[in-house]
Amino acid sequence: MPISQSGKNFIAHSKESKICLSCNRLFYNRKCWKSRDTWTNVKYCSERCRQNKKPNS
Repeated sequence: MPISQSGKNFIAHSKESKICLSCNRLFYNRKCWKSRDTWTNVKYCSERCRQNKKPNS
């Protein structure tokens, strides 16, 4: 599949990624996190996941 900068075919192989602690989905470093240097503190893929944190067991 070709890599396209626009649309659904965009594959980010070279981007930094993490797994969300709430939903276990893979998510990538976003421009807003990169510009604020907050990527090291990001643990959740979205605001919804951040609000629905899994309790520590």
